[in-house]
Amino acid sequence: MGSERQVKRLAEILVRHSVKAKKGEIVRISTGELGRPLALAVYREVLRAGAHPLLAAGFEEANGIFYEEASPDQIRHMPPSKMFEAKTIDADIIILAPANTRHLSHIPPRKIADRRKAIKPISEVLLRRVRWVLTNFPTEALAQETDRSLGEYEKLYYRAVEQDWGAMARMFARAKKILDKTDRVRIVGKETDLSFSIRKRIAVPCAGEYNMPDGEIFTAPVENSTEGKIYFEFPAIAGGREVAGIRLEFRRGRVVAASAEKNEGYLKEMLAADPGASVLGEFGIGANAGVTSFTRDILLDEKMGGTIHLAVGRSYPESGGKNDSAVHWDMIKDLRFQGEVYLDGKPVLRSGALFGKTPKGMKKRGG
Repeated sequence: MGSERQVKRLAEILVRHSVKAKKGEIVRISTGELGRPLALAVYREVLRAGAHPLLAAGFEEANGIFYEEASPDQIRHMPPSKMFEAKTIDADIIILAPANTRHLSHIPPRKIADRRKAIKPISEVLLRRVRWVLTNFPTEALAQETDRSLGEYEKLYYRAVEQDWGAMARMFARAKKILDKTDRVRIVGKETDLSFSIRKRIAVPCAGEYNMPDGEIFTAPVENSTEGKIYFEFPAIAGGREVAGIRLEFRRGRVVAASAEKNEGYLKEMLAADPGASVLGEFGIGANAGVTSFTRDILLDEKMGGTIHLAVGRSYPESGGKNDSAVHWDMIKDLRFQGEVYLDGKPVLRSGALFGKTPKGMKKRGG
């Protein structure tokens, strides 16, 4: 479970840096059974900040029981108490600590999509008015997903957390100025030549405020502008299912052809979940030098230095995106050793080097 010092330090980062808890505010701490050590450390830190902690602990198995037993009416039910909390709390610290990352893999994707639609109004209120941060607490299940022991996973995880967030924020401030002036993005790589516009969209730098670990800058493609094809080297995980070897082809902003080497049916079902599910909602660039290998956990993987990620489905309002969907599914393309990103024809990410700088721990191609 990491050293006491590491857990205490992470709690301090979450409360003081990420959500910046202030005296008199209500800070919700959401977690499961295995997140107890970090949740208690956060609870203590919230009190020290003069804020009011609200502990929301749940059972992982309850989600499985819900989807197995719930009627369509129960699936569509929006819990009023959760909406009240969303309208009342000032900050939300969400600690993921799964005992089994595949505990919902037997549930039909449609049920999960319908539930997301039902609670979407709550999510929208939280996104609009609450300062929130999402983090992991290392567990055996998360370690197994990465083919590592718990001890090795903890090393990877805390290395990604213990970054110089101030320096990263300054780098992203420079990147934002460039992205905010960009019209056309082009991504070239293995089986990939994809372009889209980000004209008049807003680049959002992420240096530890909403995710921990963090380390990405993202924006929203113009909804009808995406053209071309893309291949994703890494599997995309959703609902406990791994979809590998994804190839997408876009015309006029929409997916017109989709295939996968594993779980292709699930991919197509998710893309057909609603009209916005086959449109790009996000384009992001990863820049965390502490994340050096794929973990099957999007919280870490989308931050990997030298990669980009695209999300089909819902866009984030703060990026200026207008795409609406119950789906938001990130897919990661590896450009560390092959491929480029061009902004208005100028290369900004080439073989893992962002604006000419190679992330630490990664050799340049041919190095």
